[in-house]
Amino acid sequence: MDEIDIMEAMRDRHSVRRYTDRRIEEPVKSLLQETVDACNAQGGLSFQLFTDSPGAFDGILSAGFKNVRNYVALVKKTSESDEKVGYYGERIVLRAQQLGLRTCWVGLSYSKKKCKAEVADDEKLACMLAIGYGENDGTAHKSRPADMLGRCEEDAPEWFAKGIEAVMLAPSAMNRQRFRFIFQSDGRVRAETSKGAYSDVDLGIAKLHFELGARKENFEWA
Repeated sequence: MDEIDIMEAMRDRHSVRRYTDRRIEEPVKSLLQETVDACNAQGGLSFQLFTDSPGAFDGILSAGFKNVRNYVALVKKTSESDEKVGYYGERIVLRAQQLGLRTCWVGLSYSKKKCKAEVADDEKLACMLAIGYGENDGTAHKSRPADMLGRCEEDAPEWFAKGIEAVMLAPSAMNRQRFRFIFQSDGRVRAETSKGAYSDVDLGIAKLHFELGARKENFEWA
């Protein structure tokens, strides 16, 4: 199985809502589960992968979706920020892309009653990831320009520009990309977002993209 690198996965990944009936077989399933397990261990989350499990995306709420039989339920502690959901959920998205799968972030267009996730009293189902072999590879959406997503208090190094290039590829609710990254005079990077639906999830996604583009060893978060 040939895997593409993470930056190529970031560039090629687009939302897909329509899937074929091809099953997710081994070793792809195991590799995807490994990523889910790693995210749960590192983030203190309760993400749950389901395969060959129809129902959650059937019905009027899921108009536009087809053949969604695989998904990740993004479950977290109620007290935790939704930023973690975006950060670790996007790790799963990019891993799926590397494995030849297609994905879609889903906030509301599914049935919570038919979702098989176990959600404890102190947890909530924040959103879902639809996963499978797409009927197509999706369509790229226009990104906000780099100067609207990044700002410098003084001349920024090359790694900051590369981080912003990666942020431009980050998916967000309604493709609004409300986040912004500031290179401070002390050399650290501050990430901000204006409030809106799923804005904290979006910020987590964008922060992962920035880290992958800029490389974590080059900077510290403010």
